[in-house]
Amino acid sequence: MAQTLDLPNGETVTSEDVFLYNNYPYRVRFPDEEARAESDYEFEFSPLYWGGGEMDIPFRDREALVEQWGEDSRGTMTGEEWDEWLREARGDDRFGDDELDALARELPGSGGGGLVDRLRDALSL
Repeated sequence: MAQTLDLPNGETVTSEDVFLYNNYPYRVRFPDEEARAESDYEFEFSPLYWGGGEMDIPFRDREALVEQWGEDSRGTMTGEEWDEWLREARGDDRFGDDELDALARELPGSGGGGLVDRLRDALSL
């Protein structure tokens, strides 16, 4: 059974879901039992493009997440909402073209359908 996290906005996400946190797409990652025993965090947010390293944001518990959930955090979004986010991000010099092109391939929407959606389509699920 997949681990889940209840976001402060009331949505429940798994490690497969992409959501907007502080105006950037993230996935939640849960440490395995060994890593959990060695760390002081319960879960971490991994940026969709920059994830898997020093850019991941660890949270000791859900209460810590609630404290940091800001107005630029929305949770999951529709394909159309991700398309709009990408359009706006292309006008923001904090984002590079390579980064946004890679995000467009991963996010749900017209940009690429998202990895999970493409796999689901390929497997006819």
